[in-house]
Amino acid sequence: MSKMLDQVVAAIEPIITGFGMELVDADYKNLYGNMTLTVYIDKEGGVDLNDCEQVHNAIDPILDELDPTAGAPYHLNVSSPGLDRPFSREKDYLRHIGQDVEVSLYKAIGNLKKFEAKLLSYTTDAVEVSYRDQTIKLNIKDIALMRAAIKF
Repeated sequence: MSKMLDQVVAAIEPIITGFGMELVDADYKNLYGNMTLTVYIDKEGGVDLNDCEQVHNAIDPILDELDPTAGAPYHLNVSSPGLDRPFSREKDYLRHIGQDVEVSLYKAIGNLKKFEAKLLSYTTDAVEVSYRDQTIKLNIKDIALMRAAIKF
């Protein structure tokens, strides 16, 4: 994370936590010709539009005072991380134990490179998944992407 984003996170994380939510990520980039600061929030059961509005209204004056862009204009966006967000933190893996996940590996194991499985366990070094009644241990470093499987 950049120094600017580190300052933003430090300033707004306590506010978000105070609402019973967690700050998942923040980024600052050009979207559709406008510099945009996007703050991703989550909570057990997911966030809704009211949660995003509540956080936006609470952090906007804090960010105005902090002036993280040194006067440069930007748009503030508060969003959920999305259902299709790849797992990046321990909480992501732990929250999905026992659920179906999509897995993409950097190198195929046998004939498996992209597949759907049930996440059985997580450690900082590896996960175990169940695929077609087989338990497979995968090193975290070998996983290109893992995310919740979305079923309609």
